[in-house]
Amino acid sequence: MNVGIAQGERNPNSSWLNSRGVWLTYIILVFVLHFILLSIPTITTPVAWTLTTTIHNVCSFYLFHLIKGAPWETSDQGLARRFTFWEQIDNGVQWTGTRKFLQIVPIVLFFIASFYTKYDKTHFMINMVTMLLAVIPKFPIFFGVRLFNINRY
Repeated sequence: MNVGIAQGERNPNSSWLNSRGVWLTYIILVFVLHFILLSIPTITTPVAWTLTTTIHNVCSFYLFHLIKGAPWETSDQGLARRFTFWEQIDNGVQWTGTRKFLQIVPIVLFFIASFYTKYDKTHFMINMVTMLLAVIPKFPIFFGVRLFNINRY
């Protein structure tokens, strides 16, 4: 699906995701968050992993699936204003490398957090719910879908 930007034009709102080193920087930032949480004396390793996963997934959901438009003027004459950041990535083309990477990160974080929490039921449920919050809206079937007319305009 094309989100309205002509072929050959780059959407400056999302084209930076295809730049060199962005994926590595993304992963490093997730681990920096984790190490910051670990540096707090009262937080144990299992809690730190659950917090890392939860913070990442909630922020990912908010930034990718709730915020619409672009933070600056784009050459598409405002066509991107109707689309979320996730819908603008790679001009709406599904299953690109960038989209796969951004969909796999919450799943990998879930597995890491589950391992370090020793599959504790409470941590497992928190990690599972937030992982589903971050992954399900990324499915192609939800492209352009606004549940309960939330974020329709």
